[in-house]
Amino acid sequence: MQTIATMFKIPPSGNNSHMNFNRKKLIVSIVCVFMLAIAAVATLCACDGNEVSQQSLAQSCIRIHIRANSDSAADQAVKLKVRDSVTQYLQDALVGCKSKEEAARVLERERSSLVKLANNALRANGFDYTSSIRIDNEYFPDRVYDGYDFPAGNYDAVVINLGSGNGANWWCVAFPPLCFVPDSQNGEKIVYKSWIKEIMEKIFG
Repeated sequence: MQTIATMFKIPPSGNNSHMNFNRKKLIVSIVCVFMLAIAAVATLCACDGNEVSQQSLAQSCIRIHIRANSDSAADQAVKLKVRDSVTQYLQDALVGCKSKEEAARVLERERSSLVKLANNALRANGFDYTSSIRIDNEYFPDRVYDGYDFPAGNYDAVVINLGSGNGANWWCVAFPPLCFVPDSQNGEKIVYKSWIKEIMEKIFG
């Protein structure tokens, strides 16, 4: 089997210390080049894996984002009131959905109801601005939800803007409905949780 020295035709060392130094220096340089090449290949493979993961998630999930009017304490607090109303409503609306396409149809159908719920929550808490909603494909940065990493990329999402929508947002996954699973110990809810877990495990491999 050829050694590195043989492969690159490094002349045999004699008693010359300068030649020995140059020979060692060349071997170290070659090893460094190989190490850098291996690292580059590993990085490329990792990037490809993340891209596939993001694409799989984007094809299987629908996100939901509720964006506050601003980052003031009052606007952020009412955002959470809207979140509670919306998630409680969608908990029942999406419970029977078994595919992203089915969930998308339900969310499209419920657009006006979601706006009404958000506006009622705003009005009940003394705010005079209203909400708007859109269902769109949008770029989002890397986020982690419930132990699952959602790489940066484009996802289908329900976006509810409160007022100007310039404040920090609350988000979760509308389908599979990770944020709509109620805390209950009856059989139906346990099955529901297991079904969501099974879908997520299929997506993440």
